[in-house]
Amino acid sequence: MTVPTRPTLLVLDADPPPRLGRLTGRARVVHTGEDGLAALLPEADVLLVWDFRSRAVREVWPGEGPRPAWVHTASAGVDHLLCPELTASDTVVTNARGVFDQPVAEYVAALVLAAAKDLPRTVEFQRERLWRHRETRRVAGTRACVVGSGPIGRAIARTLKALGVTPALVGRVPLTGVHGPADLDRLIARADWVIAAAPLTERTRGMFDAHCFGVMQPSAVFVNVGRGELVDEAALAEALRRRWIAGAALDVLATEPLSADSTLWDLPGLLLSPHMSGDTVGWRDELGAQFVDLYERWAAGRPLVNVVDKKRGYVPGH
Repeated sequence: MTVPTRPTLLVLDADPPPRLGRLTGRARVVHTGEDGLAALLPEADVLLVWDFRSRAVREVWPGEGPRPAWVHTASAGVDHLLCPELTASDTVVTNARGVFDQPVAEYVAALVLAAAKDLPRTVEFQRERLWRHRETRRVAGTRACVVGSGPIGRAIARTLKALGVTPALVGRVPLTGVHGPADLDRLIARADWVIAAAPLTERTRGMFDAHCFGVMQPSAVFVNVGRGELVDEAALAEALRRRWIAGAALDVLATEPLSADSTLWDLPGLLLSPHMSGDTVGWRDELGAQFVDLYERWAAGRPLVNVVDKKRGYVPGH
């Protein structure tokens, strides 16, 4: 790949914009919103998808003619980018693999502890000035099934293990220390905590359905920090109403933001959070620094890291 002397870097912006001061004089940086993306894509050498919640790239990616040689998204997931035209092209796609692993794992651990120790009702009772003693669950000695064996899933498994939980990882194919899809029913049937941390692909879309929730034990808690569309939300709602499972926590939803009139808000045993599990203080600066490091590799003609297998929809493991 031949790198131009002063490449054009197109940034699909979000507020606040990325800090790209290290690239001053080394790239022609052009900022745009969704409305201007289609017109500017053909002249860009690199596209930085800073607004990683936007689906504009999927909608306007050119099938033929000039297009960026490299697209980077400031997110772990790439489902908001990939369309048949981009997948078939020679454009390289990279993601923010590595930035969110431990923050998401800590968030999952917090959700597990909150559910086990009944913290939501403690807060509720305090607001109502009610003194209600309860017994809570012990976390150590329980089992977790973590679906998604990438860096985030592995960080979740390590963090839960530190709490005394026995984790089982499930991935696309069985590997050393990782179960394959054929083991999923058996593992979720005996798990106290079922954690969804898989990428969204055609194989994983809607995988947590009525069958999965029916297989789980009544004391199980389901947590989704992967992608909202991994879950059949109607089936989850039915499972919670019928007490097929003890509870659930969703940090990601099929439609975001969640509308004020959604029935999900009122489901018994459901804890909702606004797609924030990986967003810790300084996370945007980490994302910006990661991109600049990648840009310097690209400009120097060195191989990029975090390269997405566009047909699979994620960065393959090593």
